[in-house]
Amino acid sequence: MAQASGSPDDSGRLATLPWTPGDASETAAEALQALDTYKKKDPFKVVVRFKAVGNAPIMRQNFYKITASNRFQAVIQFLRKELSWKSGDPLFTYINLAFSPAPDDTVSNLYKSFATEGHLIVNYSTTAAWG
Repeated sequence: MAQASGSPDDSGRLATLPWTPGDASETAAEALQALDTYKKKDPFKVVVRFKAVGNAPIMRQNFYKITASNRFQAVIQFLRKELSWKSGDPLFTYINLAFSPAPDDTVSNLYKSFATEGHLIVNYSTTAAWG
């Protein structure tokens, strides 16, 4: 009588696990170390240059240093605070007059991809300027 494949007596087809229970403590330690590294704030600062578009008010100071690990949402909140705008007032932001970034994009990713002359240029407007 032939054995069906995958039966307990089919020892030639046993899969090996990538880890064994003895390795769990090493794996957990590596995972905790990776999480600690991820949680640390990046001290790197990015120079952000704000430019008004259309009828938006011009800021007196338009260069600011912002921590690179911040989300773009922090830039939007900072801009609202500097312009003394309420949360209900319309504010549209664009990178290099081209696109509106998602609020959860990191400043460092935007800087690495779209920096111009060492600055991340953020255009802001009270009305939708580009699609």
